[in-house]
Amino acid sequence: MKQKYFDCHFHIIDKKFPVVANQGFMPDAFTAENYLERIKAVELCGGAVVSGSFQAFDQSYLLHALKVLGPTFVGVTQVPQNVSDQELKELDTAGVRAVRFNVKRGGSEDVRHLENFARRVHELVGWHTELYIDSAELADLFATVVSLPAVSIDHLGLSQAGFSTLLKLAEKGVRVKATGFGRVDFDMRPALRELYSANRRALMFGTDLPSTRASRPYQDDDYTLVLETLGEENAANVFYKNAIEFYRPKKVSD
Repeated sequence: MKQKYFDCHFHIIDKKFPVVANQGFMPDAFTAENYLERIKAVELCGGAVVSGSFQAFDQSYLLHALKVLGPTFVGVTQVPQNVSDQELKELDTAGVRAVRFNVKRGGSEDVRHLENFARRVHELVGWHTELYIDSAELADLFATVVSLPAVSIDHLGLSQAGFSTLLKLAEKGVRVKATGFGRVDFDMRPALRELYSANRRALMFGTDLPSTRASRPYQDDDYTLVLETLGEENAANVFYKNAIEFYRPKKVSD
């Protein structure tokens, strides 16, 4: 069994553009061309380029990557909360569809601006908000997150400690990225089943390439694990239907 997928989470690291060390870490290059070569064997129908901590507020790499990858791909960026309306509109036209708060690594706007900024970008350009956060920290943000118009959580929330909170958020409509399987500290199969049962629209699959700082990088078996765990019909929602609805790419592949 094989299904196409929309890769909802991967990074492009192009050293022609600004890259800064984060917590002493400097990533290796992984260009848009490197990415396309890595996933050439799969039936990809688009994806989301996600700004990492090591890119801070730089937009130049992202705009270039979106041009290379084409209109079935979108961007998830990091911008300061005082960014102008005009720049947000220009980024939206270029294919950016979300703002990211990197609570775990930094490099993004501070989470204290989450509520106001998430509402602003949604009202102005229809963007959703993405959180890279350990789920153990979600309990304190629960009321805020569920009140926002559109939110996703990276890498299944990373830890078992906050999984029950993540599950409650999924029930309330928060999206959850089935990404970074080498980052989490729990058994993937029951977690995927529980999240899918909580909300069939919540889960979205991604490769997390090139898996910077992960204890285990993405493997093609991660895809197979989702397919075997959820079954072909349910996995179609996780692989592309949910993400295409959420990310609204300019073009949808046939």
